Amino acid sequence: MRIHLPLLFFVLISLQGFGQTQDSINENYIHQYKENADFSYTSPFSEIGAPSKYIISGRVTTQYMLLATDKLPIAVAIIPDFTVRVRNEQSAGVRTPSFKLGGSIFFHLNNDINHYKYAELGFTHHSNGQDGDALNPDGSINTYSGNFSTNYLTLSYRFGDNLMIGQDNYSLNHRIGLEWHKWFSYETALEGDYGFTRLLYNFSYRKYQSKNEKEFLRLNADVSYAVNPIKNTPFLNLKKRLNIELTSNYSLSFMRNTFLMATIGYYGEDPYNIYFKDQYSFIRFGISTGFSRYKRSL
Repeated sequence: MRIHLPLLFFVLISLQGFGQTQDSINENYIHQYKENADFSYTSPFSEIGAPSKYIISGRVTTQYMLLATDKLPIAVAIIPDFTVRVRNEQSAGVRTPSFKLGGSIFFHLNNDINHYKYAELGFTHHSNGQDGDALNPDGSINTYSGNFSTNYLTLSYRFGDNLMIGQDNYSLNHRIGLEWHKWFSYETALEGDYGFTRLLYNFSYRKYQSKNEKEFLRLNADVSYAVNPIKNTPFLNLKKRLNIELTSNYSLSFMRNTFLMATIGYYGEDPYNIYFKDQYSFIRFGISTGFSRYKRSL
C-alpha cells in the first residue's frame, strides 16, 4: 500500500495542533475553576446585626489543586474553608470556630472558555471542634461548647461568559447547585431543625482593567434555600429557610488581588455551625482576597 507522504505529514501536523488546542482549553478551565472559588476575608465587627457581638471575624479558604493538568478535562482540588468569629467579651473568645474541609472534582462540558460550562461535585465535612452535648438540659442549643458536625455533598452546574465589548472587559458567572447532607453522619440534635437539603444559586459580575486584565470589581449574590422538612416551618417560610448575601468587592489600583469588601444579607439559618438557629439581617465590611485575574503588562 502506497503512503502519500505529504498527506501523512499534514495529518500529523493537524493532530499535533488539535492536541495543543485541547491542552490550551484544559489550561484555561483550570484558571476558571480557581477564579470561581470563594474569597477569603477579614472583617472588623463581623456580622453587624447578629445576636452575638464580635470584635473581628476572618474566613480563610483556598484550593489545593491536586490534579490540574492541561492533558485532562478534569481537575481535583482539596478545599479548606475556616471561619472564626472573635467574641466581644473579656477573654475575646472564639468558643466554636467553624471548620470546613473537603474537596471537589471539576469537569468541563464544552470547549469555549468565553462561554464556559462545567460541572462540580464536592464533599465537605463541617464541624466546630467541640465535644460537649449539643443540647442544654432545658433542650436549648448549647452554643458555648456544644458539638456541631455534618457532612454533605454539593453538586453544581457552573456557566458564564467572559466578554469584551469596546473597552469594557467583564464576565458574568452563574452557579446552580444542590447541597445534600442526609447520606452521611451528623449531630442528631440537628434532626428536624436544620437545612439538610439546600438549593443554591450564585451570580457574580466581574470587571477588569483593559490594560492588564486586573480584576477590580466583583459583585456577588449568594442565595440558598432549605427545601427539606423542618418542624413547624412551612415550605414557603422565608424567615427560616432563606439565606442571602449581596457583596461588593472593589480593588484599588495599588492593591493587586486585594479588595475592599461590603456585604448586606439575611440568615434564616446562620451558617456558622452551632449558631444555626439564629435568624437576623446583617452588614459586614472589611478586606477580601482570592484567585483573581491579573496579567503583567509589558
